[in-house]
Order: sequence, then structure tokens, then C-alpha cells
Amino acid sequence: MKKLMVFVAALALVAGSAMTAAAADWNFYGSSRVATFWVDEDLADTTNYEQGLQGNARIGANVKVSDELTGQFEYGTGVNVRVLWGEWNFGAGALGIGQHYTPLNMFYSNQVFGSDNDLLAQGGVYGGRQSMIQLEFGDFQIAFTEVDDDNLGTGFGTEVDFPAIEVSYDLRMDAFSLALAGGYQSYEVGGHDVDSWVVAVGGKVNFGAAYVGGNVYLGENAGNLMAVSVDGDNAWDDGYAVYDAANNNIADNDNIGFMLAAGMKANDMFAFEIGYGWAETDVLGVEDEVQAYYVQSTITLAPGVFITPEIGMFDGDETGDDETIYYGAKWQINF
Repeated sequence: MKKLMVFVAALALVAGSAMTAAAADWNFYGSSRVATFWVDEDLADTTNYEQGLQGNARIGANVKVSDELTGQFEYGTGVNVRVLWGEWNFGAGALGIGQHYTPLNMFYSNQVFGSDNDLLAQGGVYGGRQSMIQLEFGDFQIAFTEVDDDNLGTGFGTEVDFPAIEVSYDLRMDAFSLALAGGYQSYEVGGHDVDSWVVAVGGKVNFGAAYVGGNVYLGENAGNLMAVSVDGDNAWDDGYAVYDAANNNIADNDNIGFMLAAGMKANDMFAFEIGYGWAETDVLGVEDEVQAYYVQSTITLAPGVFITPEIGMFDGDETGDDETIYYGAKWQINF
């Protein structure tokens, strides 16, 4: 009798779970993306053809359990979790828990090279997808995210006392949008405080079939909060404080950057865009900067089927860094 009761209870649990899953509305989606580019690196004096499945190719689903409870998951190449998110709308606002894009993200460029680089490390604002607990009230978001406690090559341990904090406010109208965002985090390494902050403003204006968008940011040790690169080879590993071993101290760096993109949709098949980004890091009195620019055309062969030819450059020559020229195309099918 006891075994029968356990069996019945287990069967009821499985049935209940199946009914709950069936009651939810699952909308699956995917995006397959392949890059085909020739890359000319100045320092190496080489030109190579590079082809591969982009790192941001994805498959996922949006889930609606009820009007109050929703979720999303998204996996990328290498079976890595891009998004795993649950959100509860409690009327006055929404509580989100999991991994998603943080408030410190602005997307105004469609640059496709570098797995849709979007000028994100060359003047753009990209805090990425992080684990976080977020509250959203209309157009305002505040999130408590994980801390990037890099030991800066000191060999010392790090100490974290509280999470990073990011906020944003987005105003969207028919012809324009405006975004304000900021972030702050702090930790200790070898007994020294490492504080990081970023403030940014961005916006986009539509002129019928044409548009202009961009952003500007200021920060200190911004690499702990967002992507920063001042190299001509598009490395995303700059903007961190530096350990000054001679004085046993942490040297903060100052960060500034901006990007602009403009484009137009000629017809249902052809769209065009140009973009420019610039970023500078100043540490121990040394300024290091990068420029990036591109021109492209997105060709829509059918709904969800795109080819985007693009030519562009990452230029770090001002400080003796590499210079990379690329040309080719991204191939994409959304399903």
C-alpha cells in the first residue's frame, strides 16, 4: 500500500508539472549567423580569409506563464547561456531575476564584423549580459549585478563587500529616443580600493527612412563595468586600473568615448549604414586611443534572410598599436 501511495503521488507530481508546462505559452526563435571576412593586419603584414559561425548565433524562447509571470532563455554557440531570465510584474513595476542585458547597454550601431561588434568597445556602451536582480518602474531600471573583481595582475586576493549597481532611464517617442545610464562598483585588491564608475547618454532620431544615433560616455576604470578597447585589433580588455608596483599603489584610469551611426532604408531590399567610434584611456599620464569606422549595406533576400557586406577599420596607430582593415559579409537567417 505504501509503494502504491508513493507511485500515485509521483504520478500526480509529473502530471501537475506537465499541465503547468502545457499552460505556458512557449515562443521559440533562432538566429543562425556566419561571418566571411578578409582581415588585413598591419603589424603582422598578413591578409587572411576568416569564416565561422558567429559567437552570437542563438536559439531560445520567450515564455508567458501569465500576464504577471514571464521568462526567457537563450543559448549561443558552444552551448553557453546567453540569457536565462524570469520576470514578475507586480503592478507598480517588475522584478527580474537571472542573467540578461544590464541597464548599462546602448545599441545604436549595426556593425557586423567581430560577431556584430556594433562599435561596442570603440565608443559604444556595452555592459553585456550579467547575473542580476533588477527592478523596473516604467522607463526606469535599477539592477544589482555581479562585481568584476580583477586582481590587476597583482597576485593578491580580492575582497567584495556589495554588488555593482547600474541604472538607466529610456524615453522613447515616435521620432526619437533618449537614454541615460550609469554604473558603479567597488572592491579591494591587496588592501587597495578599486572604484569604477560610468555615466552615459545616448539617443536616436528618425527622419522618415533615415536615422542618426549615437552615445557618449565618461568613466573611471570603466573596464570593470563595460567593454573598452584601445587596440587596433579589437581586443576587449582595456579600461582597467593599473597596479603601480614601484609605489605599491593602484593607478586609476580615466575613460571617454563616443560613437555615431547614420543610415537609411532605400527600399524593402536595401538598407545602408555608416558608423564611427572613438575611445580614449588615460592612465599614469599616458593617453591611449582607438578609432573604428565602417560602411555597409544590409540586403534582405526574404523575410528573416539577410546578407550584410561591410568594409571597415580599427585604427590604433596613434599609439603604435595595430591597424586592422577588413572586408567581407555576414550571412544571417532568423527563424
